[in-house]
Amino acid sequence: MNLAAAEALIATIPDFPEPGVQFKDISPLLADPAALRTVIAEVVAPFEGRFDVVAGIEARGFMLAGAVAIAAGVGMVPIRKAGKLPRPAASVSYDLEYGQATIEMSSDLPRGARVLLVDDILATGGTLLAGQRLLADLGYELAGTAVLMELEALGGRAVVGDVHSLFRI
Repeated sequence: MNLAAAEALIATIPDFPEPGVQFKDISPLLADPAALRTVIAEVVAPFEGRFDVVAGIEARGFMLAGAVAIAAGVGMVPIRKAGKLPRPAASVSYDLEYGQATIEMSSDLPRGARVLLVDDILATGGTLLAGQRLLADLGYELAGTAVLMELEALGGRAVVGDVHSLFRI
């Protein structure tokens, strides 16, 4: 399967979770084995051999990060919402359109570990920037940042820097 066919599986749900929002549902893509293999291979390709572990941001980033880790033959660590980890070592708070959020991570990796940061979507960049800061605070090396899709009109790339995105919407 090619990337265009995989992208065509992403469903747009109008007015979810609130009026005016065009939610991008990746569930049909995740359910299609050929599409999932294709996108995971494309996420790994530019970083192959350059990372020791994959960090996935809660929640849809977990699904992608786990698959990327398996494809690359490395481990996966979660970046969770505040209060979800039994042993958080560091946290970073960031602004959202409607308030503030905090993410946390444990320090189970050796200092200097090369980490590929993965999430499902790049919108305004707040979540990914917080993830990058969290990795730095824990002494890990950011090997790269990858997302399945990027909402270009929201300008997140200017916030987080270089990002490998498969689909630019």
